[in-house]
Amino acid sequence: MTFEQLGLSADILQALSDQGYEKPTPIQEQAIPIIMTGCDVMGAAQTGTGKTAGFTLPMLSRLQIHANTSTSPAKHPVRALILVPTRELAIQVHESVRTYGKYLALRSTVVYGGVNIDPQIEVIKSGVEILVATPGRLLDHLQQKILTLSKIEILVLDEADRMLDMGFMPDIKQIIQLLPQQRQNLMFSATFSAEIKKLAGKILQEPIMIEVAKQNSVSELITHVVHPIENSRKQELLIHLIRQKDLKQVLVFTRTKQSADKLAYRLVRHGIASTAIHGDRNQLQRTEALDSFKQGLIR
Repeated sequence: MTFEQLGLSADILQALSDQGYEKPTPIQEQAIPIIMTGCDVMGAAQTGTGKTAGFTLPMLSRLQIHANTSTSPAKHPVRALILVPTRELAIQVHESVRTYGKYLALRSTVVYGGVNIDPQIEVIKSGVEILVATPGRLLDHLQQKILTLSKIEILVLDEADRMLDMGFMPDIKQIIQLLPQQRQNLMFSATFSAEIKKLAGKILQEPIMIEVAKQNSVSELITHVVHPIENSRKQELLIHLIRQKDLKQVLVFTRTKQSADKLAYRLVRHGIASTAIHGDRNQLQRTEALDSFKQGLIR
C-alpha cells in the first residue's frame, strides 16, 4: 500500500515525499483510514512503529478541511490537543506536526515545563490550531486563562501508559472536563493494562481497537544480548563494545544521575564523544544533548 491510497491530501503527500517516505508502516496503514472517518481509536503501538505519523497525518488531513488563512488570532482557535508525558516527547511530536503540515495553513506550537512560560504565551496568543503539551504546563496556561479548549475537535493521548505511571491522571481528568463533549478521541499506549482500559472507558466513545504487535511484546527489530560481568569492569566492557563494533549511536541507561555523569566523563576521556541527560540538567542542556545525539555529533 502507498500513502496515496490512504486518501491523504496532495499537500501532505508532498511533505511525506520531501522526507523520502514511500510506504506506510502497519500502524499507519491501519490507523490513518479509520482516524480519517472521525471514529475514536485505541491503538497499541510501541516506539519505532511510526505511531506518531499514524495519528498526526490523519489529524492534519481532517483539520485542513477548515483551515483558515486569516492573520487574526481569533480565527485560529486550538482545534487539536496532543497530550504527552515528557518534554522530550512533546518536542519530538511537535517536530512531526510541523514536518508533515509544512504546506498547510495550520499553526501549531508546543508547551512544556522547565522553560520560561512567556514565549509560549506569546505564540498561543497569536493563534494556534494544534497544541502539543505536557499536562502540568498545559494546566499552568489554563489557570492563567491564556487559552481555551472549548473548540477542540481532536484529543490525542500519546503514551497513555507512561502518563498513568507518572501520576498525570488527576491533571488529565481536569483537562478533559474543559473539552467539548463532541470530539474525536485517540489514545495510544504500548500496553493495554487494566488501568489503561479503565481510562479508555472514561474517555473514548465506542473506540476501534488497533493492535500492530502482540500485547506487551518486544519489537522484533530488537536483539537482546546479556553480558555477565563484574561491576568494576562494566565501563571497560562498554568501551570495548563501542570500539569493537564501531557503534555510531549508543543509548546507555544508568541507575543514578551521578553515575550517568561519571560514565559520560569516562567515555569522553577515552575519546568517545558522549554526554549525559537526566532530571538535574536544565531543559536547554537536555535539548542540546538530544540534538547533538540526533545529529551524530556525539556517539
